[in-house]
Amino acid sequence: MRLSNNIMYQNNLDKILDNQQKVATAQEKVSTQTRILTPSDDPAASAQALLFSERIEINDQFQKNNSYLTSKLQTEESILQNIKTSLQRGYQLTIQAGNGALSQQDRETIAEEMKSIQATLYDLMNSKSEDGKFIFSGFQDSKQTYTFNSTTGTYDYQGDQGNHEMQLAVGVTLRSSDNGVDAFENVAARLNVNTNFPTVGGGITSGSVYVKEQAQFDAFHKANYDPLVPANNNLQVTVAAGVPNTYAITLGGTPVGGGNYTGDTIRFQGMDINLAGIAPGTADFSLAPPTKKNMLNTLEGLITGLTTPGLSNDALHEYLADGITGLTNAQNQVSITQANVGGRLNVAERLLATTADININHKESKANLIELDMAEAISELTKEETALQASQATFGRLTKLTLFDYLR
Repeated sequence: MRLSNNIMYQNNLDKILDNQQKVATAQEKVSTQTRILTPSDDPAASAQALLFSERIEINDQFQKNNSYLTSKLQTEESILQNIKTSLQRGYQLTIQAGNGALSQQDRETIAEEMKSIQATLYDLMNSKSEDGKFIFSGFQDSKQTYTFNSTTGTYDYQGDQGNHEMQLAVGVTLRSSDNGVDAFENVAARLNVNTNFPTVGGGITSGSVYVKEQAQFDAFHKANYDPLVPANNNLQVTVAAGVPNTYAITLGGTPVGGGNYTGDTIRFQGMDINLAGIAPGTADFSLAPPTKKNMLNTLEGLITGLTTPGLSNDALHEYLADGITGLTNAQNQVSITQANVGGRLNVAERLLATTADININHKESKANLIELDMAEAISELTKEETALQASQATFGRLTKLTLFDYLR
């Protein structure tokens, strides 16, 4: 077959260009350290590597969510601890205020410190997160959590009962906040009677009822209070004339106590009942329904009691008893919230470690699919460069050949 110069040149040029392309490809693999430059190089491995890349990106986002949630919960945990510390000081002051040796001025001095504690708690309960949102307002986190209602003289919650959540893993979400209802509003106030001054009738001209043994009264209240039929919560003390006089106590018309009446204090289920007048007669009161009261309003009641001059010992005792129970229950509720926050922080920490481990496995699997064996790649590059040099040298020699070289 006759070889023309055009064919010879074209074949050699194609060979050189092909070798140059192979060298360029080998060089690009070495520089990018990947064996797959386009999906066509290995379609199956490319598809698997893309799947691993997507999973890695998702886990990276989970890790970012985890860091954000952890930061928010740590901030909340710190705030709750400061609230608890303030409540403990308020409790100590309440106990101190019950000292019978204190003067009215002494109590007012204690009330001033309680005002400072109340102001501190107000600021803490209205705390914001780093993004400027109110931590304890639930879904209404653009609203201030608590405001003072000058009409009612109470501190009112302005948020809702929602809780923000964040996804930290596939199928796993954790609360990133706690609303004020759960943390501060869901605090049981002291159980009590509906009035300290019962309605009297007959020869009984006046009376008083005060809860003195709270634990005993609480047990009685919880065992007998009827939230559905108010009449079943009515207590009546009936004093009958005789030798001696007697008294009977009914709850909702059912006898629950009684004995001889000498005019002294009747002690019944933690209550001290004092009556004035002559037999026969009656005194009526009832079990008050259970209520909730946040710590700000509990302190407001304490401050009122300590700054009101001329209170009787029984009246002062009512304020202090309300305060002790309210502050104790508030501390317990904050502790429960703290424990919940701590539990979520522990879960978040474990999920962060798990996600990091999974990401390491995904990256390793992806690397096995697409990363380059450098020793093999450099050998391949050297081979292709040698082939290119050979092609170029051969082409140079062939272009110099003529018929006259063989005729001489």
